[in-house]
Amino acid sequence: MPEIPIKEAPDKAASMEKQLWKSADKLRKNIDAAEYKHVVLAKVSLTSKTSSEDEIRKALVEARLVDCIVNLPAKLFLNTQIPACLWFLSRNKANSNYRNRTDEILFIDARNEGHLINRRTRELSGDDIQKIASTYHEWRKIKGKYEDIKGFCASVSIKRVNELDYVLTPGRYVGLPDEEDDFNFNERFSSLKAEFEAQLKEEARLNKLIKENLERIKL
Repeated sequence: MPEIPIKEAPDKAASMEKQLWKSADKLRKNIDAAEYKHVVLAKVSLTSKTSSEDEIRKALVEARLVDCIVNLPAKLFLNTQIPACLWFLSRNKANSNYRNRTDEILFIDARNEGHLINRRTRELSGDDIQKIASTYHEWRKIKGKYEDIKGFCASVSIKRVNELDYVLTPGRYVGLPDEEDDFNFNERFSSLKAEFEAQLKEEARLNKLIKENLERIKL
């Protein structure tokens, strides 16, 4: 497949593109090449502005290479606690096999998916993986059954991404689930305040008990 140059992109962006596609090749191993590839990166890659990373993100977005961003749950990997994300890249978002997604990016916020198998490790079930995968596949299909779901996924225009300064954190775009949209601050604050005051009283009681027990000890 021939290289598609990034128009008006800085050298670092072009280099980043090559690195991403090279990494994707390694991840695919012996799977046949496809029109899109995916890479796993640290979540900080979605917002960082160090080493011109914001310019790299802008170049990749404006070159229409970013197809989908998936924010993964924390604690998925045994060797690191650093939150990760999936980048799905496509060199031809107007491929006739799928609908034209040239001016769109799909954002999926999967931070709340999965379940803890111990205090340090979270695991995605088969249903969790299917939910994420089917959302992406339905979004790509010409007559797919995709629809935005508050708090989970949103199909966003490149123009909107530009307005948010090319920050690619899914949470910026998918919004809050309906139940969180109904959040009552006064009610929640009163509840937390009452809980906190009860904890202070319990602390005072325990401190008094400890002091009394210490006074009983004869040295």
